Amino acid sequence: MGKINLSRFTLRIFNRLPDAEKRITIPTLFTLARIIVVPIIVGAMMKHYWGIAFFFFVFACMTDLIDGFLARLLNEKTFLGACLDPVADKLLLLSCFSTLAFVSTPLFSVPRFFVLFVVGKEALQIAGALLIYHFRGHLDVHPTLLGKTTTCIQMIFIMWLFACYFFCWMPIKTYYVMLGVMIFFIGVSFIQYARMGWRVITGKKK
Repeated sequence: MGKINLSRFTLRIFNRLPDAEKRITIPTLFTLARIIVVPIIVGAMMKHYWGIAFFFFVFACMTDLIDGFLARLLNEKTFLGACLDPVADKLLLLSCFSTLAFVSTPLFSVPRFFVLFVVGKEALQIAGALLIYHFRGHLDVHPTLLGKTTTCIQMIFIMWLFACYFFCWMPIKTYYVMLGVMIFFIGVSFIQYARMGWRVITGKKK
């Protein structure tokens, strides 16, 4: 089988993919490392070891940059890597937000409605992806710049919050501004993906 264009691939061809598309590459190892450190970060948060949580979260964020850079540099973009990367990001962020909402913190914590908002958004996107696959018979993996920016903002917020806990900072106004910015970007990115999905289902280009 010839080389597969990763900008457009379908779930139907997964079982027929060549071994090269399923192999664990160096970039994929960094993605797997991001998944592995999630329970370490959550455990540190529950124990209120905010310095450790901050360190491993920064490490996880760095792997997000490194895996994409290495995949392009080494020309090792694979189907497996393309699937694992967004899963690793969502697992990291949802785990941290959920823990921050329910763990007892010395200062302010993430409101539970925000966690429900994020979980609901992810659930709707997954449902939309399944709907697209049902109607069109294929599913395109195409992250947008807005989607990547939203993920970056969420990561920055969590790092900042860990730093606040560690140094016992309490910038209430900054906290609510950052929370509002996050909600705005998450909402706008969801609308963008919803519009893209609708165009795919209806066959419209615009």
